[in-house]
Amino acid sequence: QVQLVESGGGSVQAGGSLKLSCAASGYTSCVAWFRQDPGKEREGKVGVAALDSYGSTNYKDSVRGRFTISRDSAKHIIYLQINNLKPEDAGVYYCAANTDTYCTTLLHSHAYLYWGQGTQVAVSS
Repeated sequence: QVQLVESGGGSVQAGGSLKLSCAASGYTSCVAWFRQDPGKEREGKVGVAALDSYGSTNYKDSVRGRFTISRDSAKHIIYLQINNLKPEDAGVYYCAANTDTYCTTLLHSHAYLYWGQGTQVAVSS
């Protein structure tokens, strides 16, 4: 079992930046960040960025070039750097992870076993 704890959320003006962190209690292979959009709980979480253990990444089209997922493997921390924030980036961001040797960078919630509790990001225009 792996516990994930997110931090770094907050309220930022449009055009600003944030760096989210996800501290894992142990080894993770494929990791990802998902967002729960406000008022769209019935639609589920949206995958925005994923990273496998080889360094391959996958991004949602609308965030590519503005979001960067990375990790500090020694510290078991996963990061999401968000630049040029837009109002549509607002929501609760969740960190997700697997520990399987063979995994993929799918941006689908069913692909990940472990989840954090989320950190809120608000964007003011």
